[in-house]
Amino acid sequence: MRKRITIVYNDPQPSRYDQANEKKAVIGVLDSVSAVRTALLELRYGVKTLPLSPPLDKVKRELNRLDADAVFNLFEGFCGEPETEAMVPEILAKRKMPYTGCPAPALRLALDKARMKMMMKKAGIPTPDFQLLNPRTMHHFRLRYPCIVKPRSEDASHAITAESVVNDLPSLEKRVKAMSAIYDNALVEEFIDGREFNATVMGTSRCTVLPVSEIVYQLPPSLPRILTFDAKWEPDSLYYQGTKVVCPAEIGESEQAQIAKTSMATFRLLGCSGYARVDMRMNGEGKLQVIEVNPNPDISPEAGAARQAKAAGMDYNQFIKKIVEMAMEKEIHGHKDTSNGKRGQTSPHENTAAYARI
Repeated sequence: MRKRITIVYNDPQPSRYDQANEKKAVIGVLDSVSAVRTALLELRYGVKTLPLSPPLDKVKRELNRLDADAVFNLFEGFCGEPETEAMVPEILAKRKMPYTGCPAPALRLALDKARMKMMMKKAGIPTPDFQLLNPRTMHHFRLRYPCIVKPRSEDASHAITAESVVNDLPSLEKRVKAMSAIYDNALVEEFIDGREFNATVMGTSRCTVLPVSEIVYQLPPSLPRILTFDAKWEPDSLYYQGTKVVCPAEIGESEQAQIAKTSMATFRLLGCSGYARVDMRMNGEGKLQVIEVNPNPDISPEAGAARQAKAAGMDYNQFIKKIVEMAMEKEIHGHKDTSNGKRGQTSPHENTAAYARI
């Protein structure tokens, strides 16, 4: 009998992103839904789709009466409410229903970038120095310029523009004020301007680091080398046209090993399972700094995770099948939906084995 898979995702709704002209990132989930549905059908699964929309009580009822062998979780949270992303795996875990991707605690932790970075620093995983600031707390600023100003709890490069990198106090104050008006607090980091890499980690009990990607910038000198919203979503923009991805990255064995080790340690520390992407840059000394962690990143065919899977020898259907099989594996091994930091204690042998499978 065919396994029955239900694809769960957020039905795009009007939100604060519309006013910021950032709706494309919201409706992008529909591309993933279409591609995953096609792949699952070609893999001979029985497939249904379940778009979710507020209110929360209705969502809980829909998930609690869901009848499937597994859920393919593409839910990214309701528009303007990223904290709701963890709701789906939390409910499914209580039902003991297999689901793809990371557990709820990992999703919550990654959305609180300040807390996540404090955990990384405590665990010895390098990440740029940072502060949470708003217009009332600017007198506490103590970082070194240049800095980059981000939302504390967003992904998809929301609110990231060329103006996000600042070199003086007036620019910083202006950007923090604008960010705080929408997102309460601004996350201010010391800006790392070296080579930029990302790596996708896949696995449950055993994990693999997929081939590394490098983000290569070919921009005018006046534009900071950052992955802005336009770079991801606006094909006519300078940033989109001047931002390229090289996969596999043109790096040596020692750099590959360093990236694989750092990615695996970060994946474990946050309690990730299934698949997650770790974004890094090299500082002036050639040492990696973890910039972001994205549990359940975009897996549409043109996105980074699928590109890295292809470089590892998987076509798109094989990639999707692997994600489903990992969901089933979590259930078989009794994977618990908890995160207490102990998963960060990854053995050197596991890191080495993961690198060898790249």
